[in-house]
Amino acid sequence: MKNLFFAVSTAFLFIACDKVKMDVKTGKEADSLTSKEWKPVDSATANKAWMDYATPGEMHKMLAKSDGTWTGENTMWMENGGKPMTTTSEATNKMVFDGRYQVGEHKGNFMGMPFEGMSIVGYDNAKKKFVSTWIDNMGTGIMNMEGEWNSSKKSIEFKGKMTDPTRPGENCDVREVFTIVDDNHHVMEMYGPDSKTGKEYKTMEIKYTRKK
Repeated sequence: MKNLFFAVSTAFLFIACDKVKMDVKTGKEADSLTSKEWKPVDSATANKAWMDYATPGEMHKMLAKSDGTWTGENTMWMENGGKPMTTTSEATNKMVFDGRYQVGEHKGNFMGMPFEGMSIVGYDNAKKKFVSTWIDNMGTGIMNMEGEWNSSKKSIEFKGKMTDPTRPGENCDVREVFTIVDDNHHVMEMYGPDSKTGKEYKTMEIKYTRKK
């Protein structure tokens, strides 16, 4: 059944990709594919590639270890060198789609207002990188990041961009370092640009403890 699913998926993608090729030739499509020469892939190679891409591995198992509910001790800085603000939060993580992604639901408060956020974290087998998205009730955009696992530090350093509402139409660079202290303690550090200088500084730190 699984092989049939991948065969059908591969056939569908061949048709879709072939359509993109035809459109590129006629000048009706203009995307990243036009900058590279299209290289054909035989069906056996494509089928294996898609199976490898779709099969959860060791990094997904590592993500699954943080399933459950966590309490957070949050420290935030509105500007570099500014007075820190402290709050508490709670996060509940759950692997979905047969262990391929982890969805996190986050609740707390920010400057006296209720805060809710949702994260989706996965490991892209093809890119060999962790991928992450974030949305919350304090904005209307989606933050996307990618990161690599550092086994010596037991951490993932994510890098990406998010909307800068103070500069309409522009994004700003963001960076997150997620460290696994042990099975019951994690630390998340977020970095972004200072509004006055544009230089990177630590905007937030959350110390997570597994809720028993």
